[in-house]
Order: sequence, then C-alpha cells, then structure tokens
Amino acid sequence: MPLQGGRFKGSLFRAINPVYAREPLSGEGAKLHGGRFNPKGVAALYTSLDPATAYGEANQVGRRQPCVLVTYDADIGSVFDARDEAALKAYLVTPMLLANQMWRSNMIAGRGVATQDFALRLMEDGFHGLLVPSYASGAPDPSLNLVLWRWDVEGTILTVIDDEDRLGRM
Repeated sequence: MPLQGGRFKGSLFRAINPVYAREPLSGEGAKLHGGRFNPKGVAALYTSLDPATAYGEANQVGRRQPCVLVTYDADIGSVFDARDEAALKAYLVTPMLLANQMWRSNMIAGRGVATQDFALRLMEDGFHGLLVPSYASGAPDPSLNLVLWRWDVEGTILTVIDDEDRLGRM
C-alpha cells in the first residue's frame, strides 16, 4: 500500500510532452490548460504509480504522441485517498462523479467542473495531492495516479531521478 496515514512514499512516474521535459517540476502545462483535478491557472503534476499508467494518461486524447518518461522519488505528506468512499462522502463526492468523462467538455464550454471544484476544496483543506484511480480508457485495475498541487512545501519531497542530466540536455 503506497499510502499510509495520508502520506505517500515511493516512486512516481510522469509521461510529459517533450516541450516541458526540461522542467519536469513546473506543472505549467496543467496550469495553462487545466485538467480533471486542477482548473486553469492552478499548477499541478499528474503523476502515476507505474510507467504504463503514466503513458496511458499522457495519451488519452487523440493519437499516441511522443512523451518523455520522468521518474521521481517522492515523500508527499497530506494526500487525500479517493479510493476511500467514506472520505469522499464527507466531501459529498462519489466515485462516479470522479470518473465522469464530461469534465473536459464542461471546461472548454466554460461550465463548472465538479472534479476541479473538489480539488480546490482539498487544496483549501491543506492537502498536497490526491491519490485517485486512473480514468484513462483501457487502464487496468488498479492503475493509480497521484495528482500533486503542492510539491515544493516543507515536509514534502519530490526529486527527479536524472543523475546524468539527460533532461537538461534535451
């Protein structure tokens, strides 16, 4: 179990657009475009607990595109576990709401996005991230993602594994 007492400690993976590969800790792509669990203007890192899930997440829309796989060592405090239905219920959220595929079309149309609102409430309550199942088409169970909003605060460690500075030479 990667999450104990609201803390995640282990490896994380992220398949990112090569445009952002030199800055694997920026969260600027998500900030610019918005995502299921972050509105536009809020930086986020969408990471996965395994490389295959990371690749599937990065290629949900349209054809498979080039990605750079980044690996992180993580020790993240204050993570909300969306697999805990009682914890979700306290926020008036259901697993079905989290899995709703309409979030993107609602965001594009300028309508409210319930999953983004949920994420904002979690951020206000001091959570650094959200452990959530993958909703990518064809993702096997249990494929898990860890969406991070605060990865540069005291008590949280997120280190890119790049001993040879390969990302810096891209």
